[in-house]
Amino acid sequence: MANADGSAEVDSYLAKLPAAQREALEHVRAVIARTVPDAEEVISYGMPAFRQGKTLVGYAAFKNHLSFFPMSAAVFDKLDGDVAPFKTSKGTLQFTVETMLPDSLIEEMVRVRLEEIGA
Repeated sequence: MANADGSAEVDSYLAKLPAAQREALEHVRAVIARTVPDAEEVISYGMPAFRQGKTLVGYAAFKNHLSFFPMSAAVFDKLDGDVAPFKTSKGTLQFTVETMLPDSLIEEMVRVRLEEIGA
């Protein structure tokens, strides 16, 4: 179950965003939460994240894009074809409100990260 304190901090982070970004990241949050219902919500490195022993994944809003952080570039290596349509760098996958991440890709990145940390 999510940590009440972390959830409040995440709610505060999301409340400061423009409506479209907030709605998009609330959707990402919900997909992650249903994929790892026992994970704790936290703010890590200034962004919303989920932790289960170690930080699993995070997400954030920026001026011209949104980002998903799997906290490991190895996740992208394992899902190369699935992440190919999106801009990636060492540790982030960028998307926009108009080009949202598919739920199945979010779920798979979370699963790969869980396997990676041995959770």
